Amino acid sequence: MGTKTKPDLGFWSLWNLSFGFFGVQIAYALQSANISRIFATLGADPHSLSYFWILPPLAGLIIQPIVGSLSDRTWNRFGRRLPYLLFGAILAVIVMALLPNAGAFHFAISGALIFGACALMFLDLSINISMQPFKMLVGDMVNEKQKGLAYSILSFLCNAGSVVGFIFPFVLAAIGISNVADGNKVPDTVTFSFYGGALILIACVIYTFVKVKEMPPKQYAEYHGIDNTPTDKKEKSDFISLLIKAPKVFWTVGLVQFFCWAAFMYMWTYNAGAIAEQAYGWNQTQGTQVANYQEAANWNGILFAIQAVGSVIWAAILPRFKNRRMAYSLSLLIGGIGFISTIFLHDKWLLFISYFLVGTAWAAMLAMPFTILTNSISGKHMGAYLGLFNGTITIPQIVAAVLGGTLFSMLGGTNQTNMIVLAGILLIIGAACVFAIKETYAEAQTNTDKTPVLEDI
Repeated sequence: MGTKTKPDLGFWSLWNLSFGFFGVQIAYALQSANISRIFATLGADPHSLSYFWILPPLAGLIIQPIVGSLSDRTWNRFGRRLPYLLFGAILAVIVMALLPNAGAFHFAISGALIFGACALMFLDLSINISMQPFKMLVGDMVNEKQKGLAYSILSFLCNAGSVVGFIFPFVLAAIGISNVADGNKVPDTVTFSFYGGALILIACVIYTFVKVKEMPPKQYAEYHGIDNTPTDKKEKSDFISLLIKAPKVFWTVGLVQFFCWAAFMYMWTYNAGAIAEQAYGWNQTQGTQVANYQEAANWNGILFAIQAVGSVIWAAILPRFKNRRMAYSLSLLIGGIGFISTIFLHDKWLLFISYFLVGTAWAAMLAMPFTILTNSISGKHMGAYLGLFNGTITIPQIVAAVLGGTLFSMLGGTNQTNMIVLAGILLIIGAACVFAIKETYAEAQTNTDKTPVLEDI
């Protein structure tokens, strides 16, 4: 069966496809920058801090392939991917209202930690349900020529949302909201940040839900070379069969992903403590309710925002590279150097340099893997494969979280900055693994005529 070439989309159509991701990423940024702070405030020890990060990626590992596979077979008047996007956003809003209040329900420390861990799992699960459809929408509706641009827009909105989420507590503290709290309660700066992020999330997702119209089944089949004959329908499409048939690039990109996402898991887990140690004179014996730790935790958000700004700038530069593998590898190498440099810097302002460099790795991680992968697979099982590919994001995080306490002890057990240096080493290993990737293309572009352009939606 011949495959029609998807028409070019206007800029605002590409923008609308991904705009809801801005809100989703605010929620994700609030989670990644503040979860370790929340659990440390609730009473978690640094040696056990990484264990609280096991449930979120485990939930994502299970739910992403399910959402992908189900959405491959979903067709109704609301769309194919969009219903999952909206459901995940609604669930995320509910959990975001509950999570920062884990210490306010009068639980004992153990009860508060358990409640917080369960809430974190559901938050990550709901964010994943909302996040995955955006990647699928690009794969569904954007032609090969425009995918680089589409994922760059997605990356820009992702990082813009990250900046907002990361600086939320710092800004609230600056306008007078309390940044410390009694007992094991979470400061108001964090609690109100989650409330604000939830409102922005649902507004942005509703915008995309209203603005985007997905392809009807017949048109989708024409653009993706799907032959819906009885013989074709009998083709095995369970997860195991799909993995067996997965192109080699699925596994080689997955190898790079392993080191990248393990590295960022250690950043999310230990960075607040590392910044407190490096720039605020804090140590573990002081506890986490002291002002210098909470100030450092706010500054951690600012540094994450600098990372996001660096990512936005680097994302604009990436398409200029003719050699995609070289751009990918160089980005990870620079990011690794950024992580390692933190051990030499004790001024909070100089740390801007380190995290700006880290942003180059993040930009590549957001754009490169999905561009390479979606180019190599056909549209029939796009959602299922992207769901399975999420395992290359979640499994490294699970492994890193399980080993985090042990590695922290092996590196001295007192200085959380050592874990940030380890993150840098992992990124450099990932940079070397990039050269194992050999790109392939599932849909040859045989149409030499000018590709039609769709008007903005």
